[in-house]
Amino acid sequence: MERKGDWAQTYTGKQFWPLDPRPEDINLADIAHSLSNLCRFNGQCNSFYSVAQHSVLVSRIVDSSQAFPGLFHDASEAYTGDIITPLKKYLPPEYREIESEIEKVIFERFGIKPEDVNYREIKNADKIALVTEMRDVMGKPPVKWNEDGLFEPHPERIIPLSPIDAKQLFLDRYEELTQTK
Repeated sequence: MERKGDWAQTYTGKQFWPLDPRPEDINLADIAHSLSNLCRFNGQCNSFYSVAQHSVLVSRIVDSSQAFPGLFHDASEAYTGDIITPLKKYLPPEYREIESEIEKVIFERFGIKPEDVNYREIKNADKIALVTEMRDVMGKPPVKWNEDGLFEPHPERIIPLSPIDAKQLFLDRYEELTQTK
């Protein structure tokens, strides 16, 4: 069957079509590997801090009913890359549609039903993670960030992990959450 667009090769050697994603194209190892090698803040932090480690933090901040979708809240970035928010909001709507469709397919692959996802809670946890990251992995800002003062940082300090350790952390969190499902 003909696929839309072109494909990219994943870590596990699969073909992935960003414009035509399908659940059978999604692989946990590809997501964990890619997110563990993607640095938050476009690499502008004090030391390497991965999207995988961020995702685990979000999954720990949310209520336990949202931990699994919280772990995968940025998983589409494994296939699209991470674009900083100040730029992302100016991208054409087609980009968000592509990203949203990839997220939908990832959720489907891992049995996450859209009606069971509390997007507001995950977004709030994402903001708590952000102010925690501001405190622990970023340099002193020249001016306050929008979220500064609106959310309290998580009490646990972030100790940035290597990509290898962040990948294992992500996989371990996945295992922990699937054991309790």
